[in-house]
Amino acid sequence: MIGVFAGPAQRGDAADLAGLLGADAVVPDGPVKPAVRSLWPRLGAVVLFLDAGSAVRLVAPLLRDRRSDPAVVCVDEHFVVALAGDADVFTRHVADVLNRTAVVTTGPLVDSMLDELVEQLDATAVGDVEGCTAAIEAGEKVVLRNPLNFPLPALPPNVVAGGEDATWVIVVDDRAAAAKDHVLRIVPRTLVVGVGSTRGASATSVGAALSELDVQGGLDLRAIKAFATADAKADEPGIVDAVEDWGFWHGDTAELLTFPTGELAEIGVPNPSSVVRNSMGTASVAEAAALRGARSVGHGGQIELAAEKFKRDNVTVAAARVLPRGRLALVGLGPGPAEQRTPRAEAEIRRAAFVIGSPEAIDSVRPLLRSGTEVGHEGAFDLAARGAAVAFVAFGTGPTLDIPVEADVIVVPGVWEH
Repeated sequence: MIGVFAGPAQRGDAADLAGLLGADAVVPDGPVKPAVRSLWPRLGAVVLFLDAGSAVRLVAPLLRDRRSDPAVVCVDEHFVVALAGDADVFTRHVADVLNRTAVVTTGPLVDSMLDELVEQLDATAVGDVEGCTAAIEAGEKVVLRNPLNFPLPALPPNVVAGGEDATWVIVVDDRAAAAKDHVLRIVPRTLVVGVGSTRGASATSVGAALSELDVQGGLDLRAIKAFATADAKADEPGIVDAVEDWGFWHGDTAELLTFPTGELAEIGVPNPSSVVRNSMGTASVAEAAALRGARSVGHGGQIELAAEKFKRDNVTVAAARVLPRGRLALVGLGPGPAEQRTPRAEAEIRRAAFVIGSPEAIDSVRPLLRSGTEVGHEGAFDLAARGAAVAFVAFGTGPTLDIPVEADVIVVPGVWEH
C-alpha cells in the first residue's frame, strides 16, 4: 500500500497524486500524524506533503532499518525528497509524475547496522565496513562468528551464525588474526594489560614488550581498554611514556591503573616469582595487576587471564580479559506516546535482541524493533543471565530490579512531562 498524506490545504494535490500512482495508493482522512502511525505497519511507501523537517520528526520514531522500512518521501513546491527506506527509485517516480526535481541519496547508510554494532561494543572495525554493509543490505548471506559470546542486538535474517557459502564473514573477537579478504573483524575493548619493569626501563623497551602481545599472547592490541601496574611503578617514566605513546599511535586513550602491592599480593597468579616478592612485596606485578585492573573495569563481571606473563629485556607484560555477559536494560517509556520517550530509551530498545514487557508496552515500541527482534512478556532476567541483550520495557519510570542478575544492568528511566 502507498499512503499519501496531506493536511486539508493540500489534500486535493494528494488525491491527484494517488490517482496517478494507481489503485494501491490511498489518501487517509483526518490529521496526518495519527493516520501515518495507524497505517505504518501496512505501508510499502509513504508520500508526505510536508516540509522535510516536519516529515523527519513524524517518521523518525517509526523507523527500524533500511531494508524493512517503507520508502518515505516528502513533497514540496519544487522537490520530491527521499527520506527513509529504499526510497531512491520511488522518489524519482513521484518526481516524474509531479514534474518536480528528485532529491535522492545513494550508497550505504552512514549509521549502518555495523557502525552501530561497533559503537555498541566499544570496538574497532578492521576491514571493509562499507563492503560488508553493502552485502548485508543486498540480502547476501553473511556469517557472523562470536566465539566469546558478546551480547548482540537483533541482526538481519541474512546474517547467520554458521555456514560456509557466505560472501562475507564477520568475526567479533579480541584475539589477533591475519587480515583476509571479505572478513570483517570487530574487536571489542576487553583487555587490561599488566606491566612491570625494572627501575629505569625505557619507554622503548616497554613499548616493544607491549607490541609483542599479539605474537606472545595471541591478542589484538586494539582490544586494550586499560593498562595496570603496582602503585610503586606509577611514576616510572618508561611505563608512563609507553602508555602515552600507545594512545598516540593507536588514536585512542587507555588509562593507567595502579594498585597497592598489598592488594596485588593477595591475587592468585599462575606464575609467581620469589624474586619479585622479595623486592616488591608481591609475587606478581604484571599478572596480578592485569587481573586486578580487569576486575576494576569489569564492574563485577567475570574475568580471566588472557595472556600469561612474558618478559622482554627488563619488562614483564600480561593481559586479563573482562568476559562479556548479558545486558539488561530497564527501560521506562514514560506516559506512552512515542514523542514522550527519551532518545536513550529508544536506543536501548533498538540495541536489544529480546524486548520483554506487557502486551501494551510491546505494541507501543513495536515500530522501533529491528527485524529479527524477539518479543515476550516474561523471562527478561533469565535471558540476560544467559548472555542475551535484553530490553525490559514498561510505562512510567520503568521496571525495577528486585533480584540480583548476573548481567550488565542499564537503567533508563521514563520521563513524565508536566
